[in-house]
Amino acid sequence: MPGPHLLVDHRGGRGLTDTTAYEEAMRAAAEVADATVLSSTFHLLPEDTGITGAVLLEEGHIAVRTWPDKGYAAFDIFIPGEGRGKKAADHLARALLPDWTQIKAVTRNSFAPAVT
Repeated sequence: MPGPHLLVDHRGGRGLTDTTAYEEAMRAAAEVADATVLSSTFHLLPEDTGITGAVLLEEGHIAVRTWPDKGYAAFDIFIPGEGRGKKAADHLARALLPDWTQIKAVTRNSFAPAVT
């Protein structure tokens, strides 16, 4: 079973328009979660309105979109395995130093098996 899909909200913190800081933090989060990075892409949006980026993993992904004018970053972390996504989320909080963090877990693949 894939495990929880985490939706992580950060309020405040550093680097909301710094693609390098976010890429480094997200790649390190994947490493802490024992995930295998396949590739990553990050973009500064026009007029410094935020960044969007993703680290693609063999196991899943870590994605982000920031809104610096709101002091907000939204992460999507999907790394199957007990506690792996939470390890990644905890690393992001330590690396990016938000004032406040909220984590919501969404259960994936919770439907009943197909009847044959």
